[in-house]
Amino acid sequence: MSRKLKTYTTSAGFFDLAVAAPSMKAALEAWGSKNNLFHQGFAKVSDDLGVIKATMAKPGIVLRRPVGTSAPFTEHASLPRNFANVVEGPPKHRPSTSTQYALPVDGKTAHEAAARYEREQKQRDRETKREQAALAKEQARRERAIATAEQALEAASRAHKEKATELEEARAKLDRKLEAENERWAEQQERLEEALRRARSD
Repeated sequence: MSRKLKTYTTSAGFFDLAVAAPSMKAALEAWGSKNNLFHQGFAKVSDDLGVIKATMAKPGIVLRRPVGTSAPFTEHASLPRNFANVVEGPPKHRPSTSTQYALPVDGKTAHEAAARYEREQKQRDRETKREQAALAKEQARRERAIATAEQALEAASRAHKEKATELEEARAKLDRKLEAENERWAEQQERLEEALRRARSD
């Protein structure tokens, strides 16, 4: 069974905001607010028939109008023309400029709005799940690519260390051979030079 929707209003920056939602929590989520604006006195349930009808026509969608005006709520409102009338921060209690108060929305309209809200909420939930699945898939792909690159780097590093070790050992072996050759030559050179001196002295 569809939950009954109510129209909630608040203000943010240069705009008044309104949304038809099943609860204050849902309204805060739609506005993207992390603070409880209702407890702070910055948000309320609207009894303005014009605002209610506008939000019920697009349940779950945040509608806007220039702050401090009686302009109709729309999805894409323009900035207020007279910035001098813009109040810094949302007022705690802004009286409605409409002369229609507490007029009920007929049951059929309310039921259709609630049903449409649930359908759109389910659609948003499906889109969110698809986005999360896509993000998870991309994250998994990235992690696999990182793991592959790390493995390739580690393998190349091991191969380099092994080759460097072989070359170091080969160089050490050559150094020992060179040292032995120098010692052999020093002894041979000494014998030959001694023989040369004897030959010259004879």
